[in-house]
Amino acid sequence: MPISLSSKKKMKNALLVVISIFILLTCRVGYIQFAMGGELREMASAQQAQSRSITAKRGTIYDSTGKYMLAVSSSTEAVTINPTNIEEANKEKVAKKLSEIFELDYDTVLKKVNKNSSIETIIKKVDKEKTDELREWMNETGITAGINIDEDSKRYYPYGDLAAQIIGFCGSDNQGLDGIEAKYDEILKGTNGKIKRQTNATGESLGSEEYEAAIDGDSLVLTIDMTIQSIVEKYLEEACIDNECTDGGSVIAMNPKTGDILAMATYPSYDLNTPYEPNTEELKTMWENLTNKEKTEELQGMWRNKAISDTYEPGSVFKLITASAALEEGITDTDNEGEFACTGGIEVAGVRIKCWRYYKPHGAESLRQALMNSCNPVFIGLGQKIGVTKYYEYLRKFGLFSKTGINLPGEANSIFIKEEKAGPVELATISFGQRFEITPLQMITAVSSIANDGVYIKPRIVKSVIDSQTGEVTEMPIETGEQVISKENAQKVLNMMNSVVSEGTGKGGQVIGYNIGGKTGTSEDGVNTGKYVASFCGVAETDDPRLVLLITLYNPTGEGGHQGGGIAAPVAGQILSEVLPYLDSMK
Repeated sequence: MPISLSSKKKMKNALLVVISIFILLTCRVGYIQFAMGGELREMASAQQAQSRSITAKRGTIYDSTGKYMLAVSSSTEAVTINPTNIEEANKEKVAKKLSEIFELDYDTVLKKVNKNSSIETIIKKVDKEKTDELREWMNETGITAGINIDEDSKRYYPYGDLAAQIIGFCGSDNQGLDGIEAKYDEILKGTNGKIKRQTNATGESLGSEEYEAAIDGDSLVLTIDMTIQSIVEKYLEEACIDNECTDGGSVIAMNPKTGDILAMATYPSYDLNTPYEPNTEELKTMWENLTNKEKTEELQGMWRNKAISDTYEPGSVFKLITASAALEEGITDTDNEGEFACTGGIEVAGVRIKCWRYYKPHGAESLRQALMNSCNPVFIGLGQKIGVTKYYEYLRKFGLFSKTGINLPGEANSIFIKEEKAGPVELATISFGQRFEITPLQMITAVSSIANDGVYIKPRIVKSVIDSQTGEVTEMPIETGEQVISKENAQKVLNMMNSVVSEGTGKGGQVIGYNIGGKTGTSEDGVNTGKYVASFCGVAETDDPRLVLLITLYNPTGEGGHQGGGIAAPVAGQILSEVLPYLDSMK
């Protein structure tokens, strides 16, 4: 039967379709093989490659003597699994044993075991005694495929809460989250290693493992001396408890010749090994009733380093800055008898500003006597003679308009009224240390600059870095700034500070056998009216300064009152009576 014309046409069209499809498929295969071949080979290799990470040990953090390890990484182990390598019949057994040994939720572990993935983490930072249990079970049962036990490390702080706000802590992934741990994370963390192996499409191993060792992080030597830090923290805690300081307190000890921070303490502290647990009995009692947001706020407050992150009105300690500027400008000298007269107050632009002892005026005074008596009117008068422009120039030279640049996270800056807006009243209050805010670190840095022969000295918290591979030690530089006041005038200020402690408001800071200089301070909290800050800044010794100490007590409400001379100066005396003999023994 002859094929019709329409049938021939259909066959021809079908043949064309088949040929077209064949050509398209040939082109597609060619494109995949030649154009995409390299990329697909890489994808296949990636799918068949299994990689496990080996956590590098973080560098050790030492105190300045190098004898004490403040933060150290100990060897632990991590357990991972390759779900595709675990036989179906063994999956439930593996999940059960893993959950038993490591006290994990069985259902969660079973989900990981049944996943269609190349690798799953079961647990990190496990003590070897636990992983040895797993090894023993694996040897007994012969179930080893797909279960890995690798090197890991855990951060540990041997002294718990010592220098907590300085050192900081790490997260579960060994990343620094606060303090030195965060600021120097890149130096401390090192480089993680790897264990690699190739598998076939079913997940079976194609050969031996390739081991890439971890590189441990470099170590740090801090300027903090553990002995001095311990003494400082002991007496700070006692002072805050005895004087019922509801907002805590801080102490900084600084070497004025190098800028080294020998101690920096905040009360209350917290345990670096358990940084997410409440640190006071009061907080523990209310903890469960707090919202997550409130808990976060409390924790951040607990970790906060008051010495660098909180600002305060320094009060009469700041008269040292006014005295320094007045001497440098030649406006006055230390012992011009009867040069000033305190009548209980002074009129400034129609506003009468009282002396703290307005009820019994100091009368005729020299500059030395005015500093000993902490007489406000004298320093207001000096501020007027210096003038706003020149006074602000000294504030800048003393570093009071900028952060010190210490290598710690969270440093705050001062709060001053702008120079162009500072009128007579503003200048007057600044002159005796009120109506502006600075950090304790800025205050002690300014006084240390006086003690450093009048040369600005930048605070330093890290002394050196130790290379983990070579042991090479890199010293961190000592940084100085400009000559703020002359050496002669700096010595005059120190000499007057000595009189403040021997005869004036700072008698509580005396230490038998040592020449101690100092200045007391009492100020009202600029934000919270009715709250006070009591402080004392001391220099030991005034003839050859080797230590500057600043005590700051926030909102003391105890029977001892809130005067710096009454409650802060004695703390300095206690600290220095132990620290100075210790420094003598180190010579």
